[in-house]
Amino acid sequence: MKNIDFGRTAEDYARHRAGFPAELFRRLRAFDISLPGQRILDLGTGTGTLARGFAAHGAHVIGLDRAAALLGAAQTLAHREGVRLETVQAMAEGLPFPSATFDVVSAGQCWHWFDRKRAAAEASRVLKPGGKLVLAHFDWLPLPGNVVEATEQLIIRYNPPWADLEVLALSGSTGIYRDWPTDMALAGFTGIETFSFDVDVPYTHEGWRGRIRASAGVAAAGLSPETIAAFDADLARLLREHFPQEPLQVPHRVFAAMASRP
Repeated sequence: MKNIDFGRTAEDYARHRAGFPAELFRRLRAFDISLPGQRILDLGTGTGTLARGFAAHGAHVIGLDRAAALLGAAQTLAHREGVRLETVQAMAEGLPFPSATFDVVSAGQCWHWFDRKRAAAEASRVLKPGGKLVLAHFDWLPLPGNVVEATEQLIIRYNPPWADLEVLALSGSTGIYRDWPTDMALAGFTGIETFSFDVDVPYTHEGWRGRIRASAGVAAAGLSPETIAAFDADLARLLREHFPQEPLQVPHRVFAAMASRP
């Protein structure tokens, strides 16, 4: 997993990866998360899909990521959407902020890429007493015979090691991350709760191809440009021959785990 770099695919990532649905932010407000005026640090922010959602609800948000290209894309998208987002290039395991600085620390679609023990300790350190940690995911669901299952099988043909990534084992391809509450408890967080819900996300064929190029199994994995082009052509053929309808309705699951710093 150390070789995964989403900065390699920042353009496709910004253009084609669907952001967290509005329903997530509505549900998080019931846990006193995503409130106007809150100071929120979003770890592994990528293009800011979670951070920009918080900012749109009136929070003061810093998006942190190690990839400068992704932070640039996050700023471009924030400007386009008319929201204010500050960005910082740094690692989640060594946060450049004083202790007790933030009301909320979030991590969207990225907790599995961190040294989780160190990231949880740093999140606890920079949270104010009573502050919240929220870990959120928005995952496609491979079901028998659906476009996700067929796409995953194609990815593995081009990149066999992708099947062994720890994230796949952790979620069991169900979009439920059973280890995250344990990470929170071991770091001293209390009041741990989780929820999940399912949504269908529409994708054109072009959009789905871009979304998959931006995945950890393709461009972010460092496959050569020639291999990526060949994969993309095969995926286009797969969609044309077996899933011709547009838009595709791709099943996804949202999962969130919330906890408080004592």
